[in-house]
Amino acid sequence: MAWVDGRFVPSAEALIPVGDAGFVFGATVTEQLRSFSGRLFLPAEHAARFARSLAIVGIEPAWPVDELFVIAAEVTARCHAAGPAGSDLGVVVFATPGDAPAQHAGRPGTPRVIIHAFPLAFASWAGAYDTGVALRSVATTQIPSSCWPIELKCRSRMHYHLADREARALEAGARAILLHTDGHVSETSTANVVIANDDTLRTPPRGDALSGVSLGHLRTLARAEGLSFCETPLTRADVAAADEILLTSTPNCLLPVTRFDGVAVGGGRPGPLFGRLLAAWSRDVGLDIAAQARACAGAPPGDAQA
Repeated sequence: MAWVDGRFVPSAEALIPVGDAGFVFGATVTEQLRSFSGRLFLPAEHAARFARSLAIVGIEPAWPVDELFVIAAEVTARCHAAGPAGSDLGVVVFATPGDAPAQHAGRPGTPRVIIHAFPLAFASWAGAYDTGVALRSVATTQIPSSCWPIELKCRSRMHYHLADREARALEAGARAILLHTDGHVSETSTANVVIANDDTLRTPPRGDALSGVSLGHLRTLARAEGLSFCETPLTRADVAAADEILLTSTPNCLLPVTRFDGVAVGGGRPGPLFGRLLAAWSRDVGLDIAAQARACAGAPPGDAQA
């Protein structure tokens, strides 16, 4: 089930024309949420960021943003009821400027909005709660703010694709960590980066990386755990010297990095702060996040660390 410009339709009918500016130019504003037990997680925070992105691009949908996220909750409820027990969904809300005038006799388009849900790809990350992931620094850099502000959540992501392709060429299965041209750390293609030394967590400032909704939630959890959490410019050397490296994003919430540029992090195992924060996140949402991922992926139970 999906919602397209005011209509509930089967997911297979959630389509945009090839002449839409979202396809032609990648001019698409987007938010991805996830559900826990069939309910959207942090919808107000995602809605606020979506509204900021719409304003930056100048897209004015026919529906208020708050109403769109009420509809997103309904799409989630309908799809969750039809899905397997114990699983959860990814939910995407996106808007485009509509038809590209150059492909429609010069006529301006009107914005299109689509909301759709899909089963979370638990198998893609279930094992990483126990084994961690590998990060590689790459030559591909972050888009400079002179092109578009980093707070814009959009679908123009060729640099992410190229960066991850480069990382995998360096190390099978690795993900890329992107730097700015000044050497400051930005983010990965799908996650915010957080480093830990002792009881202090550090992440790039908002001018260097997208202000992640999950990152904001991690900040709240960390402070409740008595940990220090701050935004500060980071370099590759800072990341290499970290006791722990964490990735936070909507689908998997929190993952540990156990290799950075080919060198083991924390002995090559997820660290204690990762386990502590993931446990706090699990308590907050009312289920064991790692256990759910393993169960839905058909993986065996993990160790107590996760």
